[in-house]
Amino acid sequence: MDKALGLTLLEEHKSHGGRVMFYEHASGVLGLPARFGVFLPPAAQSGNKVPVVYALAGLTCTQETFLIKSGALAEAARLGLALVTPDTSPRGAGIEGEATDWDLGTGAGFYLDATEQPWAQHYRMGSYIAQELPLLVESALPLDGTKRGIMGHSMGGHGALVHGLQAPLFWKSISAFAPVVHPSVVPWGKKALSTYLGTNHAAWRAHDAVCLLEDGYRHSAPILVDTGMSDQFLQRELQPWHLVEAAEKAGQTLICREQEGYDHSYWFVQSFVVDHLRHHAAILGVA
Repeated sequence: MDKALGLTLLEEHKSHGGRVMFYEHASGVLGLPARFGVFLPPAAQSGNKVPVVYALAGLTCTQETFLIKSGALAEAARLGLALVTPDTSPRGAGIEGEATDWDLGTGAGFYLDATEQPWAQHYRMGSYIAQELPLLVESALPLDGTKRGIMGHSMGGHGALVHGLQAPLFWKSISAFAPVVHPSVVPWGKKALSTYLGTNHAAWRAHDAVCLLEDGYRHSAPILVDTGMSDQFLQRELQPWHLVEAAEKAGQTLICREQEGYDHSYWFVQSFVVDHLRHHAAILGVA
């Protein structure tokens, strides 16, 4: 079935009674080969479909980062949750300068569809996450697309919030670690949005969680966000208070936790990932 769907299995490892797999496929959306990772819990071994959470990593990361560094697999195995981890950008687009800056281009796709040249042809991670990847992976593996959540870290937290708010019936649960909540007003976001989408700030609003809440987007389920109070990017890039204020005004249920002493690293993610997986499991109806 993998070959029929154009998937090439690159690696497979047993872990916590389940399986970790890394795949490559020819992406029609990106116009390039793309890679993603999957953790299938023991509950999926019989072919029974299991709930799935898509985990979006941050700047400079790959499809391997979350599965290796987050410490999520033991709890995902216990809960019977599958995890799908896409790459953070297209690779090898051949755009001049795409690998020059760590916060733009390679490893920094921001989970949106670029409209500006020369990025527009390949930098289409928005459609990849929203359409192509779920259709592909849920056709190939025993994943229950009616019980689908999304989470992320940093740039990936931005992606999880935006995709979850834009399509609340598709993404039934949302959580984020140290997300970039208001990219329209912070350096990482302004650099990416202006490069990928141009200088029309109105076009940025669809890719900004705070703006989406201001513009009437809501999710029926509570959204969980954790941010470390010793995060080196807290004041300059993350600014979670904007999300808190927008959620209060919008009537969106938001659990925004301030974790004293924690920074931006995966040591922080590891410390609270169990809470996030249980948050998704409760919403997705996992026993």
